[in-house]
Amino acid sequence: MRFAGKVALITGGGTGIGAAVAQRFVADGGKVVLLGRRRDKLEQVAGPLGGAVVAGDAGNQQDVQAALRCAHERFGGLDVLIANAGGHGLGSARQTDDAAWAAALHSNLTTAFVCVRECLSTLMERRGNVVVVSSIAGLFAGPSVVGYVTTKHALIGLTRSIARDYGPRGVRINALCPGWVRTAMADEQMEVVRDMHKLGSIEEAYALVTKHVPLRRAAEAEEVANVACFLASSEASMMSGSVVVVDGGSGAVDLPTLAFAD
Repeated sequence: MRFAGKVALITGGGTGIGAAVAQRFVADGGKVVLLGRRRDKLEQVAGPLGGAVVAGDAGNQQDVQAALRCAHERFGGLDVLIANAGGHGLGSARQTDDAAWAAALHSNLTTAFVCVRECLSTLMERRGNVVVVSSIAGLFAGPSVVGYVTTKHALIGLTRSIARDYGPRGVRINALCPGWVRTAMADEQMEVVRDMHKLGSIEEAYALVTKHVPLRRAAEAEEVANVACFLASSEASMMSGSVVVVDGGSGAVDLPTLAFAD
């Protein structure tokens, strides 16, 4: 029960990694407030957990403040922020117009920044911590996803800056970089891969995109949640400004040698 008496605000908590983190956090004794745009999804997750729900935009100051008020009024405060909200940023630079660029910045970067900024006062009071969900796209570049790659890289910069400035005030913050994870958003990308390569199913697509991943599979959301909750716990008390990769070993692969593996 490592989170007994602890309260977490989880953005993007209605599906995928966010939902899995909420379930693990509560299983370990904590309380959760979920912030996201789709109330029905949030309530499906929060209901069985005894959690609270705030429907809103994690990049909007007023909505984040409403979630903070909910955490204080319902559970007495806030100890952990899981900045998990995010979205796409598809297209190369020439394919990305101003609106698409702004949307990628908002969904992937502004959401994390606004949430961290608004939560800092209570996190300093309670010596709390933040887990920012970036991606291995924050370390490497995939093809034609300039908005996603740029903003996920920027989340690591945000993590390090907050660690530098607020560590002396008792706040820890770490970045989590998953590889392929079986989520609804990843399933959409697998449909693209399936159609592109004329495959029979998204299972075949997952097999193709993890062909050179040492563990030969995508992660389950629960596996990423396990690492996120470790970072949020006192077991990681000396970790701040760290970048933790959960990618099945794909970052260890020397890309120029792949021709020898086929």
